[in-house]
Amino acid sequence: MKKINIKIVFILLLTMSSCSDDFVNVDSQDQNSEDFFNSEAEYQDALIAAYDPLQSTYLNVMLGEIASDNTLAGGESATDVPGIQEIDDMVHTPMNQQLRDIWGWMYGGVNRANFILEFQDKTDFANKNNVLAQARFLRAYYYFELVKWFGDVPLAVDKRIQFGDQFTIDRSPKAEVYAQIEQDLVFAAANLPYVQSQTGRITKGAAQALLGKVYLFQDKFSESANVLEDLINNGPYDLVTATRMVEGVEIFPIFENDFENNIESVFEIQYTDKEGAGFGCLQCSEGNVAVGFNGIRNYTGPTFESGFSFNVPTQKVVDLFEDGDDVRKNTAILDIDAWASSTDATFSTGYEHTGYFNRKYISRKGDLNTGDANLTNPNNYRAIRFADVLLMAAEALNRGSISDTRAQTYLNRVRRRAFGDMMHDVTLTGTNLTNAIYHERRVELVGEGHQFFDLVRTGRAAQEIDGFMSGKHEVFPIPSIEIQLAGSRWAQNPGY
Repeated sequence: MKKINIKIVFILLLTMSSCSDDFVNVDSQDQNSEDFFNSEAEYQDALIAAYDPLQSTYLNVMLGEIASDNTLAGGESATDVPGIQEIDDMVHTPMNQQLRDIWGWMYGGVNRANFILEFQDKTDFANKNNVLAQARFLRAYYYFELVKWFGDVPLAVDKRIQFGDQFTIDRSPKAEVYAQIEQDLVFAAANLPYVQSQTGRITKGAAQALLGKVYLFQDKFSESANVLEDLINNGPYDLVTATRMVEGVEIFPIFENDFENNIESVFEIQYTDKEGAGFGCLQCSEGNVAVGFNGIRNYTGPTFESGFSFNVPTQKVVDLFEDGDDVRKNTAILDIDAWASSTDATFSTGYEHTGYFNRKYISRKGDLNTGDANLTNPNNYRAIRFADVLLMAAEALNRGSISDTRAQTYLNRVRRRAFGDMMHDVTLTGTNLTNAIYHERRVELVGEGHQFFDLVRTGRAAQEIDGFMSGKHEVFPIPSIEIQLAGSRWAQNPGY
């Protein structure tokens, strides 16, 4: 099965609404919820419901690029989706709708995972630890997104946050949230296999990779290197090295729809074009909404479909690709003028048009696109790739002063795939190697939503991002409605 079936039974819709964008869910009071979890099937239904909010992280990915120096907001005009424009310009406020969406959708995911764990002792069955491990990974993933975006956040463990709890629950220091994330991922890694019976399910490798990343975000370099090297040496993953020609352009097919869940994909969020939604409930779409937002405006031609021209790469990031035969450039960046010239395609230009599009995540021809075609693209999000794992391991080994030799090995493994030779190997050490790893992460992962958080965690954001204010923009503001719902119990993040 290619996709996890994300249809959920009616009782779960009653107990765990995801369409509410408030911190607490005032409609979640179902008197019969304690009569659930009487069989493995019911735990599995709840688990599938906990997977569902992963699809709404399309917004986190898109804004992670736009907030960085990789892309501009784009769109139709300077007023097209104001919240996105504000984040691009670093003038966002607690009233920003997109930040409110991220907060509400991620807490919806936390609540769904906690619903399972609240009743984890109710019924025993043979596969139970696997189910609980998936739930704990999901809780960790959603909390990690919340910590990345907002810093200190309310922490609930093994219980749902229900109406009224906002008056008693505090924002926990991010160190405490990280500690819980680590515990969840250690449990998940110990209780999951490298290969699940159903494609798209969370695996041991996904848990190890995310744990290594969480350690890296806290500068726990030894811990990060240990878990990532174990994954590299013992996991079933590898880099995709085969290339493909598309209309005369050589690319790595990693991001093509017929190459999903490939050997490089450590954790991949599943999307489908068979169940659509509209702008009234973007998180209800089973498709990758960001793909339509990233698309070429009024496009007619081969290979691609049109979209809304948001999230357009800058000339600065395009120029970072080294001269030579780096296949990653054409894999990641669509030069629309060159493409139109060679294929007779036509298009129109939007706001902040740069001439480039995020080729990894724009819609392809042949998709069913049920409902609004721009909101139901089936392109899966490669949330953690093996190339990312190699580069994280390299960084941990280098910045932790553990082994520059092994760091070079992992870095050059990525570069040899990119150039197809050993002539571009890096032999640098120390700080020079650190900067080479930073460069490699940027060109390897451009368009995948990591750059802003990489800049913040390594202290480089103020020098790279226009308008970034140190002491303020490392995190985003708590949505004002959430502070109001909590009776002003929570202090706003500094500077907002």
